[in-house]
Amino acid sequence: MLDELRSIHNDTVSSYDQKKRRYIESQINWENQCICLSGPRGVGKTTLLIQHYLEKYGSPELCLYISGDNINVVSNGIYNIVREHFKYGGKAIIIDEIHKYPNWAQELKNSIDTYKNGKFIISGSSSLDLIKAKYDLSRRVVYYNMKGFSFREYLSFAEGIDLPVLDLNEILKNHSSISTGICSKTKILKHFDEYMTHGYYPFILEGKDEYFQKVLNCIEKVLYEDIAVIFNLTQPKLPILKKMLWLISTSNPFVPNIAGMSRDLGISKEYVYSYLEFLETAGILNSVNENTEGAKLVRKAGKIYFENPNIPVAINGAIKKETLTGMMRETFFLNQLNLLHKVSLHKQCDFLVDDTFSFEIGGPSKKTAQIREINDGLIAMDGIETGYGRKIPLYLFGFLY
Repeated sequence: MLDELRSIHNDTVSSYDQKKRRYIESQINWENQCICLSGPRGVGKTTLLIQHYLEKYGSPELCLYISGDNINVVSNGIYNIVREHFKYGGKAIIIDEIHKYPNWAQELKNSIDTYKNGKFIISGSSSLDLIKAKYDLSRRVVYYNMKGFSFREYLSFAEGIDLPVLDLNEILKNHSSISTGICSKTKILKHFDEYMTHGYYPFILEGKDEYFQKVLNCIEKVLYEDIAVIFNLTQPKLPILKKMLWLISTSNPFVPNIAGMSRDLGISKEYVYSYLEFLETAGILNSVNENTEGAKLVRKAGKIYFENPNIPVAINGAIKKETLTGMMRETFFLNQLNLLHKVSLHKQCDFLVDDTFSFEIGGPSKKTAQIREINDGLIAMDGIETGYGRKIPLYLFGFLY
């Protein structure tokens, strides 16, 4: 059993040669007994885990990499593999895509409790199955959620331009001098336009030609492998999820009308709520609500965006529709801010950040009239290299991680 798994391990590890490190690596406490790395499909979780393996262990005898959907893993069982691995001197085990393995939470719990000196590093795509298990494993597992490339990371990985992470307060206070310095080094707007369409997922490093097809493949896998399996959705119901995505991709942005969606899609309002929640938890959608406590996805008036701006570009390309620029700008802002900051809707402009800063998102022609009477009102403006006054270049908010 171990010989076959080690052979698969070696074949997998040999295909990874990325040397640069993602933002989240330094945030993870690798000394914890069990770490769970979650995040949407395609954001680079496997690469990060293998990088850690190569740096820390370098031998399958010490640390074994397995995937939860591998037939050898399914047939032998996670607990049995863990027992054999640690029995023969193993120190750690990496279980990628663990949510695809049936009854994974119970076997992981038993493994952790039995082998208290062993290290367990697991990963899974964002899914309700992973989140529900969090409550049962909360005392045993430390969770980290991973996003795709920030604009800053895209510049570093894809263009070889290394720039520092910026704090939000630093951007707000010094955006003019910061943007001037950045623009002296590169044609920043050209790179930003490229990032907005095809720069969020690390597989951009494999080339642009098949990028959008890979984005669509990630979406298909979420629908047909994650959501369908976890929630036992029958085949006829899956096209409804696609229709939801098409509807949202052509909105600027999407303001949910649950009764209307229920009528148009031919499903009950409760199913509309549930399907939207599935799509958000799986890392395809982002919801944002008014500045109230306890609001759940679309249970209160709000807006729904895609998780990142590359998704609507890929979907609209597939259905021959134009992607709305305003929706893409707001999607980018929400995506880059909500990792470290609280983002809610504002009654007079687009977003309220950390209950303090009011932001309107727009292009070069956007006027300040909408924020003139708002304390701390600001414009995150696309299409400008350097900011001035209340107008801050939109791309700078891509330097927060």
